[in-house]
Amino acid sequence: MVKISQVRIRPLVLPLKLPYHWSYGIRESFAVNLIEIEADNGMVGIGECTVAPDQAGTAAILRRLTSHLVGQSPYDVAPLIARIFHQDYLGHGANIMRAANQMFSGVDMAMWDLQGKLAGLPVHRLLGGAHRQAVGYFYFLQGETTEELARDAAAGRARGERVFYLKVGRGEKLDLEITAAVRREIGDARLRLDANEGWSVHDAINMCRKLDKFEIEFIEQPTVSWSIPAMAHVRQAVGIPIVADQAAFTLYDVYEICRQRAADMICIGPREIGGIQPMLKAAAVAEAAGLKICIHSSFTTGITTCAEHHIALAIPNLDDGNQIMWQLVQKDIVASPDLDPKQGWIEALQGAGLGFELDADLVGDGERRFAEAA
Repeated sequence: MVKISQVRIRPLVLPLKLPYHWSYGIRESFAVNLIEIEADNGMVGIGECTVAPDQAGTAAILRRLTSHLVGQSPYDVAPLIARIFHQDYLGHGANIMRAANQMFSGVDMAMWDLQGKLAGLPVHRLLGGAHRQAVGYFYFLQGETTEELARDAAAGRARGERVFYLKVGRGEKLDLEITAAVRREIGDARLRLDANEGWSVHDAINMCRKLDKFEIEFIEQPTVSWSIPAMAHVRQAVGIPIVADQAAFTLYDVYEICRQRAADMICIGPREIGGIQPMLKAAAVAEAAGLKICIHSSFTTGITTCAEHHIALAIPNLDDGNQIMWQLVQKDIVASPDLDPKQGWIEALQGAGLGFELDADLVGDGERRFAEAA
């Protein structure tokens, strides 16, 4: 029986093509902790996780958590993670599931990649098979000014994109201006807005009424994430569909959103819920409530895109405009396969495990940037 022989944690800093503007501020780079789980036969499973609030600190936490994996079977991913959570979090009075999920997401990802490589099968086959042959993704508009966002919208329209995604929550005047400019450029294509907790209930209701004329498909996370009733209040008061994002970070959040009928769809990804297998649980809860899942991505590379893609293939209640983030970095560390959607679609991945190959030089560059910044 194959056992885990060692685990490596490699912090990377990856510069972006353009500054990333949203309601929380501006980002110039993505930071991830690369996780390599090696079996005693030399096979390596790879995952990654985000690093808030401190990259070196989270790398140290990961090294402590993953030390429990050595000598264990990679096929025992669910009970191993559950045991580590109880020992290293709950056992010390640290019931911080959201923070733990961000750590375990990369571990879970690497374990499934390793399982798939050992079996010679793509991960979605191990999860029960694909419900579809391709997954739909939206076009993520980038830019600071109205003119920059309008140009990007025109470029997306020329590419034949179907669904456009725009960050708002940057002030009423600018929000209305950029929404109008994007709508003019994309014609009758679908337009989604994300306020990233930027509004109060009162402001959200007023903004929804003012934005309604732009034929908005949905508004994502208009109010603060820690108040599901606030989001439910907005949903009941407006006509634009409301989608939960930051409010949906654990399986219990997903349940409460469904129970309170606080959203029309749930946007969640492996980074929030804790990995690939927990995503299947979240999708099942949403499916029971009649809701779709929109796959969420956040400050990650093509590694997470591949994991999200296998999840998207495997769950039945999937939206057709999901999120990817790798394209925002200057150079993605995933060398293959091609993860650039064609008119908004990516075909099913067929390689073993998560099905990617890394660019070793770019990984090395990311490690050097982390060392220089530390």
